[in-house]
Amino acid sequence: MKFFYFAVFGCALVMFNSVMPHSTYSTMYDHINVDDILKNDRLFNRYFTCLTKKEGCTPDGKLLAAHLPDALRTNCSKCSEKQKEFSDKVIRYLIDNKPEEFAALTKKYDPEGIYKTTFGPQFKKDNTTTNQ
Repeated sequence: MKFFYFAVFGCALVMFNSVMPHSTYSTMYDHINVDDILKNDRLFNRYFTCLTKKEGCTPDGKLLAAHLPDALRTNCSKCSEKQKEFSDKVIRYLIDNKPEEFAALTKKYDPEGIYKTTFGPQFKKDNTTTNQ
């Protein structure tokens, strides 16, 4: 009988844990070298295609595409410090080096300009303000 109670409690705990929202995003990919992706056109284009067309995604690209809308909506409140660093670096790079791709991502993920208003001032193209 004790085993039965233990099994029921264990199942309830697993179900409770799986339906509760996680307070942070997975840090599984925090070791990735973002600079390598940004400097390699093939890798960059693969992530860009994943984010804009939701096709050809790697596992980490799928995770990024899944979490990006929530990260924008919550001002990256569930991001690790490394993920916040990555996002600042990527946004700065896109604005400075790939404005057309930045515009495409903005059109897809911020069509009403809500987040551009929120985050825009810290990423002015004049390079006087960086968030590093």
